[in-house]
Amino acid sequence: MKNSTYSGFYKLSVEERLKEVAEFANLEDKHIKTIQNPEILDIEKADNMIENVIGRFTLPLGVALNFMINGKDYIIPMVTEEASVVAAASNAAKLARDSGGFYTNNTGSIMIAQVQVTDILDVDYTRIIIYEHKDEILKICNERDPILVKYGGGAKDIDVRIINSKDEDFIVVHLKVNTLDAMGANAVNSMAEAVAPFIEKITGGKVYLRILSNLAVERLFRSRTKVKKEALGGEEVVDKIVSAYKFANADPFRATTHNKGIMNGISAVVLATGNDTRAIESGAHSYAAISGKYKSLTTWQKDKDGDLVGTIEIPLAVGLVGGATKIHPVAQAAIKILGVKTAGELGDIIASVGLAQNLAAIKALATEGIQRGHMSLHAKNIAVTAGAKGKELDRIVKKMIEDKNINLDYAKSLLNK
Repeated sequence: MKNSTYSGFYKLSVEERLKEVAEFANLEDKHIKTIQNPEILDIEKADNMIENVIGRFTLPLGVALNFMINGKDYIIPMVTEEASVVAAASNAAKLARDSGGFYTNNTGSIMIAQVQVTDILDVDYTRIIIYEHKDEILKICNERDPILVKYGGGAKDIDVRIINSKDEDFIVVHLKVNTLDAMGANAVNSMAEAVAPFIEKITGGKVYLRILSNLAVERLFRSRTKVKKEALGGEEVVDKIVSAYKFANADPFRATTHNKGIMNGISAVVLATGNDTRAIESGAHSYAAISGKYKSLTTWQKDKDGDLVGTIEIPLAVGLVGGATKIHPVAQAAIKILGVKTAGELGDIIASVGLAQNLAAIKALATEGIQRGHMSLHAKNIAVTAGAKGKELDRIVKKMIEDKNINLDYAKSLLNK
């Protein structure tokens, strides 16, 4: 049985770490070579991905360990420039393992496309007329993407909303589309375009905007975990963590940084798998404010045994087909490492990483403080900037921390000794 826990993984060389991951994920030689080769995204392929290409930009690819999700072990590929993110996620996942790790559920893969209808005086009356034509609307949408329908997806339902603005009241038709294992932006946008003339015909109004919404409230992913009080250092630490959560949930200034920490983990996995980080970020932060006040995306409470229990609920429009996921070779290798077969499973993993990332951050805040945990990594970055390598790197990092003097000039002076 696969096990994602490793002792001293960070002490291994890069090549040794990759070997361990390759054995866990049954990577083929092509995947190993892809991960090792910084030139794997050739300039021609890059030029076809975006406009005005002049080169490529490389970020570190790391792996988070110790994750057990729904009884299955995972190694999680993460792409990020920020120190401590990968280690923090791994440490939090290890804390959660004794209670079974993470357990998830989700609402499926329904994406929403919005069709805005303007120039209507009797908006309430027209709203009902649109509902009367639901079957025709869905038929037009599904004729646009017969392949999606063939595999069980397609437009499934509509909502009709009245929006009250300062200038006028208008109608927005929500097309609810099951995009299966695709993120689905192109599919739902095409359906919105196709159905616009028919909606104009039955309403007598003018269709203006027709585009997807990244607030994917019907594509929610939930994860829960429990951490025993002994693993955290006692019930007092549990109380401090709960108190820190309550602060974030009550104050948007704290909640913003709190949720940023969650997205450190989520965006790193989204990027590694070739998904749309901006769509996920915007959807998450909008969902955090859906009540009218910006709040925490997670909850942390103490159960009857004095243990810490946490949850996350977050919209995640991620896919396995289309976009950079199918174009970028390293994204394909990341999917292979995860071993996921559906977009739902990928979303479950990403939500769990977000919960783990938040656990690590809030635990640090409640105990030693966030800066102490960052100190050695910050010192390492400074030492590398100064030009330190190998054993010299370790010596200079240790000395700067001991002397509580972490800056570039001091690192350079130590390098010359």
